[in-house]
Amino acid sequence: MRLLGEEPRVALAAKVLEQLYACVQSGQRLAASDVREAVRTLDTAPETELKKVYGDVLRDVGGRRKLYAKNLAQRTYIDLIQKHDVVLAVGPAGTGKTYLAMAMAVAALNRREVSRLILVRPAVEAGEKLGFLPGDLIEKVNPYMRPLYDALRDLMDFGKVSRLIERDVIEVAPLAFMRGRTLNDAFVILDEAQNTTREQMKMFLTRLGFNSKAVITGDITQIDLPAGERSGMIDAIEVLRGVEGIGKVEFTRVDVVRHPLVQSIVHAYEKASAARDRSAALPASRE
Repeated sequence: MRLLGEEPRVALAAKVLEQLYACVQSGQRLAASDVREAVRTLDTAPETELKKVYGDVLRDVGGRRKLYAKNLAQRTYIDLIQKHDVVLAVGPAGTGKTYLAMAMAVAALNRREVSRLILVRPAVEAGEKLGFLPGDLIEKVNPYMRPLYDALRDLMDFGKVSRLIERDVIEVAPLAFMRGRTLNDAFVILDEAQNTTREQMKMFLTRLGFNSKAVITGDITQIDLPAGERSGMIDAIEVLRGVEGIGKVEFTRVDVVRHPLVQSIVHAYEKASAARDRSAALPASRE
């Protein structure tokens, strides 16, 4: 292969190709999106070793396919979960916050590091009123829990998921169900944490028991709380800053790993939000 261009870019391209080739030799399957991400990663962090970023650290998950970190932010996230008992993950949709946390939880269960998985979400309507929902209590809250079920069933065989839920090895529950409990020997994921109140977040964090790990994920640009209600996730990020044993990773739009258009959509909304903020900050005109 012959590379043409300015010296710094040729050097970068050569480094990307060499490292990607090493990944392929080790069994990693690459998509076009992985190549784009590799270029971005080595351009911003030249000392990075892609083989370590893409290493199959989730090999104990089992299920239908191997799982790899897609970028440096995801690899940092995985490392933080391995090293800390509490991890806060903030960032836009499509960055893998919930999915990777779920994969790490399933891996921990398979390795018998924990005896149960507890998947939690606040039951907050996302910008629309659902009104009366028929059925018993579990049936009423199931629509709020559906994204967690979807991720779980993508990682594990459908029949196995059902059996583990029946045996209470896996519990999917609204946040309100956590009050008064102590969660020992468990891997706990709180999803959509931007929609918790300060009181709910404090309640959740103080549920953590012995040999337990908690991962808290959320997008603080998509808060569906009533006007004037401060997000418990924003509050926790400030209150827990510097507390030993708590890790924090912040994803950005460039870390989005869904369809390439999703990254552009996130960027467009960020620009529109910034423009509105600038407009609101301007003094009112006087006649």
